[in-house]
Amino acid sequence: MSVPQVVIIGRPNVGKSSIFNWLAGKRLAIVDDVAGVTRDRMTYLLSHDDKYFDIVDTGGIGINDVDDLSDEIEEQIQYALEAADIILFVVDTRTGLLPLDSHVAKRLRYVDKPILLVANKTDEFTLDPDADEFYKLGRGKLVRVSCLQNRNRDLLLDMIAERLPEVSPETGLEESEPEEMKMALVGRRNVGKSTFINTLTNTERMIVSEVAGTTRDSVDIRFELDGKAFIAIDTPGFRKRKSVRSDVEYYGTHRAQRSVRRCDVTLMFLDAGQRISQVDKQLVTYIQQQFKPCVFVVNKWDLMVEHMPTERWVNYIRDTFPTMAHCPIAFITGQTGKNMKALLNHAQMLYKQSLQRVATGELNRIVKRAIQNHPPPLMTGHRRPKIYYATQVATQPPTILFKCNNPKAFAKDYRRYLIGYLRDELSFAEVPIKVYLDKRESSDDRDELG
Repeated sequence: MSVPQVVIIGRPNVGKSSIFNWLAGKRLAIVDDVAGVTRDRMTYLLSHDDKYFDIVDTGGIGINDVDDLSDEIEEQIQYALEAADIILFVVDTRTGLLPLDSHVAKRLRYVDKPILLVANKTDEFTLDPDADEFYKLGRGKLVRVSCLQNRNRDLLLDMIAERLPEVSPETGLEESEPEEMKMALVGRRNVGKSTFINTLTNTERMIVSEVAGTTRDSVDIRFELDGKAFIAIDTPGFRKRKSVRSDVEYYGTHRAQRSVRRCDVTLMFLDAGQRISQVDKQLVTYIQQQFKPCVFVVNKWDLMVEHMPTERWVNYIRDTFPTMAHCPIAFITGQTGKNMKALLNHAQMLYKQSLQRVATGELNRIVKRAIQNHPPPLMTGHRRPKIYYATQVATQPPTILFKCNNPKAFAKDYRRYLIGYLRDELSFAEVPIKVYLDKRESSDDRDELG
């Protein structure tokens, strides 16, 4: 499973960013008395009782943003709620229960996830009775905290750890698979996604038309192949943001993005007869940001096979998306079904790769060889950054944590080197790998690798 997400939400100015910084143990989010400072989600990997999780800061719910970005803030909050494993609903003991707190509680009414009601600014025990009125909200276990006075931090972390989903024990083997692999079919309009679905399921399940943009919502289609169950998610064709003119298209785009977030593997459709567009590039960037396994699917290849060698299209894709060089490329004809079964088999292989776990001992032996082959560059003062050990903390995507002396000393190009080395040595060569570098605690006396 992925790293669990602990999402902080609440109305503006209750101290969400302060709690984020307080739990992280460092100043990451901007803290200001002006409502609306936090817009985008911020994420930080944290551990407690040997359990790892991301804490996620969000913008204030109900804010009327001065730059007219209220819809975008609400969108980010919705993303966070969808991904959350635990929700920290933050309120302010000093200002008391306000109508916007009730509005947030209403948003959470049908959320079936553990909720902790965090009464912030309860600076001393004499204020504890003042927090009791938040019981009226009827959402979550109440815990009284104070970032300013460092009150009940360990209690809050204990309560979070108790509610985290169970993680499979380390075995060095893949986790058990869910029954169905979910594939999101994405791409710009009229690249043949719906035709692909019809051929795949041997039924006219989707409306297929030469009019671009026929599919306006994401649709799940279940089917079986060789006794294995799949879910194909057909999505609306993506458009440039400035081209999104109607509410239907606006929400269709957001549903398509949601389909990418909830899928196991993404099939990125390209039209063999057209150049890669700016829309394609934006979509691939979104897939990359979500760390989703991806197959580039060059559709309608029957129209081009006599005019262009396969190698030329491969080089074109690799040159256009150099950071996605690990993604396989499939050439298909959706109309006839040519190469579609091979595509599905490869997608399933990516799914299995994303579920793989590697034992800590084996991982550290590989990382040690990587450091010996190419040590990290010297820091200022002729000191070399150190990696003490590595461990895999999650799957989907495979997520590796490096404990080191100075995370900031490892430049992006060295991080890319480590990821590339892991990709070459481990069993998840064609899927995204997420890497965290975290400073080793002073109590951790494990030796340096290398």
